[in-house]
Amino acid sequence: MTKISRRHALTLVGAGGLAAACAGNGVEPVAASSQRAPVSQLFRHGVASGDPDAVSLIIWTRITTDLPELDVTWRVAADADFKTVVASGNTVTGAARDWTVKALISGLQPGQIYHYQFEALGETSPAGRTRTLPVNGPAQLGIALASCSNYTFGHFNAYGAIAADPEIDFVLHTGDYIYEYGGPDGWGEETGITIGRPHDPPHEIVTLQDYRTRHAQYKTDEGSRAMHAAHPLLCCWDDHESANNPWKDGAQNHQPDSEGSWEARRMASVQAYYEWMPIREPDAGQSRLEFWRTYVFGDLATLVTLETRHTARGEQVDYEAWRPKLETPEDYETFRTAVIGDPTRAMLSPGMEEDLKAALTQSREMNQPWRLIGNPMPLARMLVPDLVGAGVLPVPDDAALDAHKRMAWLGAHNLPFYTDTWDGYPAARERFYELCKAADVQDLIVLTGDSHSFWLNQLADDAGNPMGVELGTAGITSPGDFVESGFDTEKAIALDAAFADLLDEVLWTDNLHQGYVRLVLQADRAHADFVAVRTVLQPDLHTEILRTVDLQHDGVSVSVTDES
Repeated sequence: MTKISRRHALTLVGAGGLAAACAGNGVEPVAASSQRAPVSQLFRHGVASGDPDAVSLIIWTRITTDLPELDVTWRVAADADFKTVVASGNTVTGAARDWTVKALISGLQPGQIYHYQFEALGETSPAGRTRTLPVNGPAQLGIALASCSNYTFGHFNAYGAIAADPEIDFVLHTGDYIYEYGGPDGWGEETGITIGRPHDPPHEIVTLQDYRTRHAQYKTDEGSRAMHAAHPLLCCWDDHESANNPWKDGAQNHQPDSEGSWEARRMASVQAYYEWMPIREPDAGQSRLEFWRTYVFGDLATLVTLETRHTARGEQVDYEAWRPKLETPEDYETFRTAVIGDPTRAMLSPGMEEDLKAALTQSREMNQPWRLIGNPMPLARMLVPDLVGAGVLPVPDDAALDAHKRMAWLGAHNLPFYTDTWDGYPAARERFYELCKAADVQDLIVLTGDSHSFWLNQLADDAGNPMGVELGTAGITSPGDFVESGFDTEKAIALDAAFADLLDEVLWTDNLHQGYVRLVLQADRAHADFVAVRTVLQPDLHTEILRTVDLQHDGVSVSVTDES
């Protein structure tokens, strides 16, 4: 999707969206069923479920009311007609929890589908479908990988497509579930005004009520309601759930002089997240910031989700602060090795590392064939290649795009595209790999969000030892960096090709589309489809598969065996 002006957005909506721009690879679009349904005003944010284990899970809803408190009942059944109710109960909600309702349902059977529903003030909610984790098998496991859903950039059509995808069992959302921006200068706001989706509240969110209001807005989207009702959610957060590029003690998009305490803002964002997402509360002795999980899918796979923002991360390296100090090749070498490569700059907390190692060790002991990592931002080495030297970009002149000048500078000095990704923390990445190898694991399938692009990457440690494969998803709506920063479609395609041709770990990438990745695991093979939606500027559930890959275990690691 190209950078959208108000006029261009109106043209696209009038012409029926981006059908022509999204056609590619000779694949015919596939239409999903309509996601439109009557909306209950009492349950206008729908229902959701998630954070399952083999015998329990969370169900969620929110009541739209002015009552200070009210009783809500819920029931869980083994059938869609609710003839076989296996659990029921009631709870009280109110203003203190923003009228959200979460119930931990226990005593369930492993690997089973359940249906659930709420009732309040004489009205019954839409029904949701969910499932527990298996303890044996399963013969097949389907996961939808999603990330980067910005309300102002468009409709969450990929969510609607996921809801209707018959191969999906669970949804893994790796972060940027909401965005904090707002107001006339907010990222995406011009498009949002044009298509009738400006952010609410109409300013950057800072307070608890701000974050609650923003979560509420996102869950009114049709695709969001459909996906959450259809599949249980597994999730980790990235940055925009609080503010752009946070680290343990601050954030790039937080200004204490005008926005107050970072700690207060972060805790407000985390409280709203726990209220509005179908996730469990922390175990005794744990903080809400320690938000990581291990999910065991029977004999087939283990998934570990990472917390990379609030419990350990060191501050990102700021190019603008360092660039005036860099003059000689020696300066740049020192910058790469001693500043970006500073071994004291962490990404994962000791507790996170301990749980990760334990999960990988257990998976290996169980002889599971697959080990998955839910990873908020790109792991592969993506140091910008010399795009000018390769003839992909001309030498920038004064009139060149700022993005063109930036890419030329980064490529000339072999620097990371962004210092907020694992490329900005290479010592922490190597520590992560060493931890995996200590558990006898070099066969990761890393499921990644954040970048607004599709990626297929072959991973390796500093010594060149294989570490597995990374599958990166494009945004649900957030546009790719190349097109969003002003490059035309032809140049954006050329940049995608250059990254795949010139970087050892990148096999393929696409920054032109929005969508999700469908990963289907069986005992002896894994298959991934990179699924693009046709448009995000209006409700439209047509999809196409941009690329499909098979993954196989070679005895040591995981590799791509077939691409199309």
